[in-house]
Amino acid sequence: YIYIYIYIYIYIYIYIYIYIYIYIYIYIYIYICMCVCVCVCVCTTGFLTTRFFQTQHLPLGNLYESLMFLSWGFSFLYLISNVKNKKRLLAPVLATSALLVHAFAVLSVPKKMRESMSLVPALQSQGLMMHVSTTLISYATLLFGSLLAIVLLSIFHGEIKRYCVGNLTNNFEFRNKNYPLISKNFLKQIITESFYYSLFLNSRKCQLIHLLDKWTYQAISLGFSFLTISIISGAVWANEAWGSYWSWDPKEMWALITWLIYAIYLHIRINKKWMGKGSAMAASMGFFLVWICFLGVNLLGVGLHNYGWL
Repeated sequence: YIYIYIYIYIYIYIYIYIYIYIYIYIYIYIYICMCVCVCVCVCTTGFLTTRFFQTQHLPLGNLYESLMFLSWGFSFLYLISNVKNKKRLLAPVLATSALLVHAFAVLSVPKKMRESMSLVPALQSQGLMMHVSTTLISYATLLFGSLLAIVLLSIFHGEIKRYCVGNLTNNFEFRNKNYPLISKNFLKQIITESFYYSLFLNSRKCQLIHLLDKWTYQAISLGFSFLTISIISGAVWANEAWGSYWSWDPKEMWALITWLIYAIYLHIRINKKWMGKGSAMAASMGFFLVWICFLGVNLLGVGLHNYGWL
């Protein structure tokens, strides 16, 4: 598979350029990185297309193909984010995720599983395309949003309120001859209820906090929609294959838990009292739940979803 070796080197190439971009802001890097990512997406698409014609089914029948599709999902999200976002700040998260997923697929999955093979009878259904594809798209999008939340927490933990409140209290004082000066402690108490008040500041750091929080919300909202479609389509397919919409299978249970955690995040995100750190912590928790649902449950070797796994 020449496609595999081509985009292994391309992923390494883009990884190096990402860190060049972090330390040396060169505008030409943006266009080079775009070209590299297009090549990566094209090569991965070529691999998946080749596998499709070889097996005559959507390449989602085992762990290796699912990881390849997930890696393609990260690279595709990277291209979309570069079209939507002129600053290209999302490159390190998405490109690194794609590289790690691809490396895990190539280095950890047994060679026999990497070979093309026909589907087991239980997977020979139109439900494979609808259910599995939406599941992996939701995983890629939810993992992306959760990683942004982790970045937000790790970089700005303990600094968000101090930085933004400090700027507000130092730059704004409310004076009127009929009203006394509002104390700084009172102002801090009001502001700390939600760090979103800080977004009115013309501060690059607060703007970055706002962008990370907004991108996290957008990514998780999209991924949550796909996960909902995945659960519904999976229930319909399960009724056709196993005779019941819900079997309390470990995969189904963890998918439901993951769905509930992200539903809690979306609810918290709307509540101003929990907006910021609280919502980011909920989104960060979802990162681990997605991996448990995707890999952890199947590695136990139990349940109805062990087709094509270790």
